[in-house]
Amino acid sequence: MKIIDISKDKGFPEETITRFRRARSCVVLTGAGVSAESGVPTFRDAITGTWSNFNVEEFATPEAFRKNPKKVWEWYEYRRNLLKDINPNQGHYAIAELERIYSDFWLVTQNIDGLHRRAGNKNVLEVHGNIYRNKCFEENTIVDNISVGAEIPPKCPNCGSYVRPDVVWFHEPLPKYEMEKAIEVSSRCDVFIVAGTSAIVYPAAELPIVAKNAGAYVMEVNIEKTLISTQMDITILGKTGIVLPRLTESIMTKVGK
Repeated sequence: MKIIDISKDKGFPEETITRFRRARSCVVLTGAGVSAESGVPTFRDAITGTWSNFNVEEFATPEAFRKNPKKVWEWYEYRRNLLKDINPNQGHYAIAELERIYSDFWLVTQNIDGLHRRAGNKNVLEVHGNIYRNKCFEENTIVDNISVGAEIPPKCPNCGSYVRPDVVWFHEPLPKYEMEKAIEVSSRCDVFIVAGTSAIVYPAAELPIVAKNAGAYVMEVNIEKTLISTQMDITILGKTGIVLPRLTESIMTKVGK
């Protein structure tokens, strides 16, 4: 286990670059720290101004939606508006570059803002959902092309029940396909990157351990040490928008791209 502060050491160990250069498959797990570098407020940080008198439990549970669907819908509309002028950062683009480097690449993200897809990633597993997608509250099916008129929230055109954001709320399981696929690709990858997340919330937190136990080289990138740092092959302290572009550049330089 090695811990390197990128602000004090600009280079990566030769072993790290060698492992990434020889790898055929790569998995990246991202969390709120990656989006924060673009200016995306965390869920709790967004509870300001008009919303400052509410608790997170009043917005992010099925029970809250049943009790006051209009308030919950308006809260997520507010959050969507916060995101409309926010763009991917260099960390997002570096992760998209990794997908071009490796023919077998998967991105597992806990973020719901869609910035990874905007940066160019295609093989994305959104384990907490996507704030721009909507689904039927009762049928749990995706609802496209909703019309938001006088009635808030809008109604499902199929069954008439309310439409809700397609995000994972407290008291809800993570999506079955996404998590099963995330475990599968983590168990067979050659290199694994944990970026911008403390990786303490299960079941997503188990993915780097699954990868390491299967023989992968696991790198953590975060602004500070976390509870899993001692279990990583290497931890790079620094912003993902600085560390990851340097990593992709080093990999491509080594392989002559």
